Amino acid sequence: MSVAEQAPHGYIGDKEAYLRRLKRIEGQARGLQRMVDDEQYCIDILTQISAMTKALESVALGLLDDHLAHCVVDAAAAGGPEADRKLKEASEAIARLVRS
Repeated sequence: MSVAEQAPHGYIGDKEAYLRRLKRIEGQARGLQRMVDDEQYCIDILTQISAMTKALESVALGLLDDHLAHCVVDAAAAGGPEADRKLKEASEAIARLVRS
């Protein structure tokens, strides 16, 4: 059994907060659709896109922090191939966030 199968995900303690933040982001996306539909000023739309992007980045960084503090630390303590896999996985996730 892998470490991932043994314990809940690292974000579980903050699940409700993440869900609230994601629901707000969903509302922002709907607001952006309305702005375009209502033919709002380009800069106003871009400002809202920037705010939504920052909100998504905040969620991503929180999830990454939870993953490192829980999943990666637990796997590293257990050692073996699971630790290597979790470290590689975290490194790839960081690279994706940096590129976006």
